Amino acid sequence: METKQSGPIGRPRGFDADEALERAMRVFWEHGYEGASTAGLTKAMGISTTSMYAAFGNKENLFRRALERYTEGPSAYLARALEEPTALGVARAILAGTVRTTTRPAHPHGCLGVQGALSTSDSGQEVRDLLIAWRNNGHARIRERFERAVDAGDLPPRTDPGLLARYVTTFAYGIAVQAATGVGREELQELADAALRNWPLC
Repeated sequence: METKQSGPIGRPRGFDADEALERAMRVFWEHGYEGASTAGLTKAMGISTTSMYAAFGNKENLFRRALERYTEGPSAYLARALEEPTALGVARAILAGTVRTTTRPAHPHGCLGVQGALSTSDSGQEVRDLLIAWRNNGHARIRERFERAVDAGDLPPRTDPGLLARYVTTFAYGIAVQAATGVGREELQELADAALRNWPLC
């Protein structure tokens, strides 16, 4: 005996998940993990709480997805910078990319990966750990690139690649914090240029 189905199977969601994730990323970017309320997220995404949980899981999973999107989108300048032919070119591209991304008009200022969980309660520990790992991964990729530069003779043989990578990342994160407080792009670029004037050369 045949039975009637209550509704169509595999009905697509009534919203654009990619666009919703983009909007969620911007909310987290502007307000941080704890500052982004579920109500604020769903309002920006244009969906119900039920739809958010069905599509993305809980708030922490949504943040993880947003961070991935940020890494592949606004923060993609890092991957491009690592392909520069010289270590100095890498550093310049990283700092210029940081200045550009953290001061872009019509986007939140600052860096999602730096400010996303600077201040969280115990419930946000996993997100804080996630962002620490995100920043450490960036440092490790730059350190490895500078290690290759030493081996290739592009940096002096006594250069400490780890320390030099920490210098660049610390300055980049400082730029992001300054951008979040309203310092303009031109001034930040001048600071970035000044930071590289004593770059170790062979």
